[in-house]
Amino acid sequence: MAFIDKLARAWKANNSLVCVGLDPDTSRFPESVESQDEPIYEFNKAIIDATHDLVCAYKPQIAHYAAESAESQLESTIAYIKTTYPDVPIILDAKRGDIGSTAQMYATEVFERYAADAVTVSPYLGFDSFEPFLKYKDRGVILLCRTSNAGAADLQDLMVDAMPLYEKVATLAAQKWNVNGNCLLVVGATWPAQLAKIRGIVGDMPLLVPGVGAQGGDVEKLVRAGQTKAGTGLIISSSRAILYASSGDDFAQAARRETEKLRDQINQHRAVLS
Repeated sequence: MAFIDKLARAWKANNSLVCVGLDPDTSRFPESVESQDEPIYEFNKAIIDATHDLVCAYKPQIAHYAAESAESQLESTIAYIKTTYPDVPIILDAKRGDIGSTAQMYATEVFERYAADAVTVSPYLGFDSFEPFLKYKDRGVILLCRTSNAGAADLQDLMVDAMPLYEKVATLAAQKWNVNGNCLLVVGATWPAQLAKIRGIVGDMPLLVPGVGAQGGDVEKLVRAGQTKAGTGLIISSSRAILYASSGDDFAQAARRETEKLRDQINQHRAVLS
């Protein structure tokens, strides 16, 4: 099944636009988890079991695994989701961006080694840097557009062809790059005005929206700015606020409470509840 279709089904089945970011920080694990042979996998597994019916996607961030030499635990995490909760799509947050054979190797890594349903990529080296990803027609390719960090304006607001660069990226994605219908964009929750502009450019293209929770994005503003007429179109990601809602052995139950709270808060502002 194509990623876009899988995402739409998850939106509907769980009545949720919430994506849980699986960004493990072993220094914040409870001792009972930290002492296990594969602590990252066990932590993730508990979070997934507790939240799988409340989310539209999971988003592991690859750096959190590579820094711990824990790529095998990332593979195990993805395999667990695919085996146990196969209807929940997996976005690998890798932000890859390179050219030529290197770009092809990154695409192979993401979609064949890790078997992710979608990946985040940087478009700032141009079309040929992410074309190898787009050739996987059943997978999602999520282009950085207007990111949630404070320094985003340093480059993304520069004027190009009488428009900010982030609008240029959105325009190219909507009008030129999305030939296989598998493009998405990253747009930070911290910029609702820009989010509204991008929604106007790209129509119903899904948007990955980080920046709620620990980064302080306003849920009501982002939903009203970014949702489609159907009340969907958004993958609203939260990581730390959910993963570390408790530092004790009840961390999974606390994560469920936070996920449910965010889902319900989002749904209060959706135009149409599916």
